[in-house]
Amino acid sequence: MNIVLPVVLGLLGVVLAAVGILGLQGRLRRNRFVGVRTAASLRDDETFLLANRVAGLPNLVAGVVALGAGLATIIAPNVTVAVIGLVGALGIAVAGGVLGHRAAEALPVPEQPKGCGGCACGGGGCSPLAGL
Repeated sequence: MNIVLPVVLGLLGVVLAAVGILGLQGRLRRNRFVGVRTAASLRDDETFLLANRVAGLPNLVAGVVALGAGLATIIAPNVTVAVIGLVGALGIAVAGGVLGHRAAEALPVPEQPKGCGGCACGGGGCSPLAGL
C-alpha cells in the first residue's frame, strides 16, 4: 500500500502533464485515447487542436497536482493526502476537458457541400435534383 499510491499518482501525473504539454504546443494529434474526445472536438483536426489547447493548461496543472500528491505520499505516507491529490487532479482534468469541449462547440461547423460536391457518386452519376 505504501508504494502503490505514489506510483499510481506519479504515473497519472506524468500522463496528464504530457497530454497538457502536447495540447498547449498544438502537437497532440486527433486520436482515440488521450485528449478532449467529445463529438464536438473530434469533428475535425482544427477543432481537436483548439479543444486540447484550451484544456492543455488545466491538464498540466492536474499532472503537477498528482505528482505533488505522489511525492507527499512518499515523504509522509498518508492515504488522505493521496486521495485528496487524486480527486483534485481528476477534478482539474475534468474541468479542463469541459472547457475544451465548450471551445470546440463554439467553433462554427464547416459547411458541407451540397448535392454531389465531394461525394464519390457511383453507378451513373448524380441526380440533377440532388442540390434542391
